[in-house]
Amino acid sequence: MSDDLARKKFTELKERAGQRLVTGPQRVFIPDADLDEFWASLEPATIDFMIGEWEGGEFDTGHRENGTLALINWFGKTFISATDAKPLICLDADGNKYSNTENGEGSLWMEEFRGEVTATMVFDGQPVHDHFKKIDDRAVMGIMDGKNALDNGRYAYFYLERV
Repeated sequence: MSDDLARKKFTELKERAGQRLVTGPQRVFIPDADLDEFWASLEPATIDFMIGEWEGGEFDTGHRENGTLALINWFGKTFISATDAKPLICLDADGNKYSNTENGEGSLWMEEFRGEVTATMVFDGQPVHDHFKKIDDRAVMGIMDGKNALDNGRYAYFYLERV
């Protein structure tokens, strides 16, 4: 998929991610299948591509993890090097960024996921792996995988945009 088409699809999915029903406070979920189809069309990310500061968001699929990052005022992720990953950059009450190390930091590895080798952030202190694929030069889609990340076999989907 070209970068322009990927950006257009990403923008559409991101807009759907925050929708609420007009008739009430119920959330509108994005079907896993829509995100899986988009994921399959993207190019795997490399470790070098991931280095830098990223602002994050999630795709609401009804996964049990949806909304938990908002509780800690998650901003995004910062990758200083392959061995120095800060997956939980949060904002304090004054809007200052800090690395929330309560759940550990991590490192980047090239790892196979769904038959492709892609950049993956591995948490130091828990069995969670975040796999990344490029949307374009400014954004990636992520899938959270691992023993503690699955919800009845379902993945959590998120995105990062380069700061």
